[in-house]
Amino acid sequence: MSSQNEAAALGAVAAFLDAFNAQDYGALADSLNYPHIRLANDRFATIQSREAFVSRSDAAKRSLDAEGWHHTVMTSAEVVHGGKDKVHLAIRFDRCHEDGSVYNTFDTLWIATQQDAHWGIQFRSSFLR
Repeated sequence: MSSQNEAAALGAVAAFLDAFNAQDYGALADSLNYPHIRLANDRFATIQSREAFVSRSDAAKRSLDAEGWHHTVMTSAEVVHGGKDKVHLAIRFDRCHEDGSVYNTFDTLWIATQQDAHWGIQFRSSFLR
């Protein structure tokens, strides 16, 4: 796999995280490649439209807010498998309170795919809690 694909996949994750922290659900939806999306604390879902994703994102945010969530920081990222149009990434995140203190660290598996010359997130799954 080319380092260009790795960089594009990591860029898609960074765009997702920036939009997530900004609570910009339109930009968050634009960082995805449909149809397979999984949201925090939610079951696997097949989401076919941008509007459906934005609606579900609001519910996920309310759940995180109840935990005291303010922002999320990516603390490590490793390519575990790559190909021409798909990259699997093991990523560790910290969920933080407003003062920056960490209240939850979690490891996830992300799959970034290229569709129509656009790299985006296709699937995110928490595999360690």
